[in-house]
Amino acid sequence: MDFGLSEDQRQFGEALRRFLSDRVTMELRRAGGDAALWAGLTELGVPGLLVPEEAGGAGLGMLDAALVGEALGRHAAPTPFLGSAVLAPVALRSTAHLPELAAGRMRVAVGLGALTGSTGTCTLRRDGGRISGNLTGLIDAAGATHLLLALPDGALALVAAYAEGVTLRPRPSLDRLRPLADVDLTAAPAEWLAADAARVLDAGRVVLAAETLGAAQSMLDQAVVYAGQRRQFGRSIASFQGVKHACAEMAAWLEPCRAFVWYAAQAQDAPDAEAHLLACQVKAHLDEVARDVARHATEVHGGMGFTELLGLPFWFKRIAANRQVLGGPERCREEAAAAQGLAA
Repeated sequence: MDFGLSEDQRQFGEALRRFLSDRVTMELRRAGGDAALWAGLTELGVPGLLVPEEAGGAGLGMLDAALVGEALGRHAAPTPFLGSAVLAPVALRSTAHLPELAAGRMRVAVGLGALTGSTGTCTLRRDGGRISGNLTGLIDAAGATHLLLALPDGALALVAAYAEGVTLRPRPSLDRLRPLADVDLTAAPAEWLAADAARVLDAGRVVLAAETLGAAQSMLDQAVVYAGQRRQFGRSIASFQGVKHACAEMAAWLEPCRAFVWYAAQAQDAPDAEAHLLACQVKAHLDEVARDVARHATEVHGGMGFTELLGLPFWFKRIAANRQVLGGPERCREEAAAAQGLAA
């Protein structure tokens, strides 16, 4: 089986990278993003990537979504891609909302903490066909028109963000480019979904792994460029053995990760019995590898690596925040063990 990219995928990836290189600037990241960025991505068809063609989307698969996620992570782009273009289309596959998603008009904040063991932050419950309770840590909350929520029993509900009985409160986020919010619900109208919550979660984990890969690759690239420019004792620090070894180690860690992400993404679209296992493993692995890359890349920059003058913290924080979104590596490994019948 050929796991390489098709010509269409390569051309789409090149167009996306050109757009992001021109559009995502350090000033845009410091501002937390703008509507024009999402509008531009909509013109490229990004929100409708996983939406079937008959509903106005591109009808593509998880590998395509992973490629977009990697590109967005590489540029630390402040977009609602994860919630609105990945998790929502998978969860709403059999509903009438797909055309709105494909057009980029429907933006979805996501709260799946009940599926990842974060039950202490989720008290959601059915309330006579409606939904009540509270949940902390909604992701992609800025500008959301709808909320995709998971209950402790695995049920999924779609709630209009401005419906009666819904109160959203922004909360501080480690990665300010991915805004968070808390929500209080009091008998709020809810649309109960028939989607498989586990499959929705797996799709999100694969794309998060791809995004983390892109962010780590960007940190490595920036470290290599900086090492070639920074001079000390009359020569560039790239000539120092310690710096060369650090950059080589980062490259060696990341190189096999791309194939791992592609394989896990393709497994989500095929009737693969290991799709869930791969989704858990790829996120746990990228969480750990990217953390080490982020540390080494920051050390190559020295004290400058901790300042926003060079912008490296945007990628550092994206990697650190992604580590805990949709379940940390410990939770993912626990689920992987259970999928293999190894859990106690």
